[in-house]
Amino acid sequence: MKSELAMRESKDLLPLRLENIVFVAGGRRIIDGISLVLDAGARTLIVGPNGAGKSVLLRLCHGLLEPTAGAVRWNSAETPGCARRQAMVFQRPILLRRSAVGNVSYALKLARIPRVQRIARARDALRKVGLEAAAAYPARVLSGGEQQRLALARAWSLRPEVLFLDEPTASLDPRAAQEIENVIAAMHAAGTKIVMVTHNLGQARRMADEILFLHQGKLVERADAGRFFKDPASPEAARFLEGELPW
Repeated sequence: MKSELAMRESKDLLPLRLENIVFVAGGRRIIDGISLVLDAGARTLIVGPNGAGKSVLLRLCHGLLEPTAGAVRWNSAETPGCARRQAMVFQRPILLRRSAVGNVSYALKLARIPRVQRIARARDALRKVGLEAAAAYPARVLSGGEQQRLALARAWSLRPEVLFLDEPTASLDPRAAQEIENVIAAMHAAGTKIVMVTHNLGQARRMADEILFLHQGKLVERADAGRFFKDPASPEAARFLEGELPW
């Protein structure tokens, strides 16, 4: 039987190219002609005021939405029937009526990971996010922070090349948010490309290598994180950092 690694494409999934993408809903251009290339390595955080199109952009990249115009192109297409090479975690995780380990092992089943590997791999993912002791607990009795760590464990178990995150700590207290940040940092250190939306500028300062700043559906600025926060190049970004644009 072919190994999981051998079943994957030989070419890397990245870079991801967005080519003048537009997304229209309700007669409104939510994404308005964005072009960019996302490469491996750098942690990319997406910031901007409310209604800028941040979450929609993430869903377009992940493939949950199709652009109205333009194209989203991976360097190497995912193979139907094989484990997905990119994953997404939402602000509110969607969990099954199963145990914590059952949620992770079911994701592995859908990815066609052999049964003999699933439980060990699921438990290893739970260990990595600090939930090994909660493996047998029903997922829906876990705290909000634990549920989000479970969602991350589920994603991590699939060993994605790219992980998209949509405000994963927005509804959590500071301690739980720090635990989530630690897990994301560990995933990045293990080789997963991180692309994340956040409304928390302190978090963006801590976690970002580069910033994408969106405003009114446009990519107004892309910059090294240190440079962006010290000396934003666009007046819109400067106003945003000064708190003059609505969150």
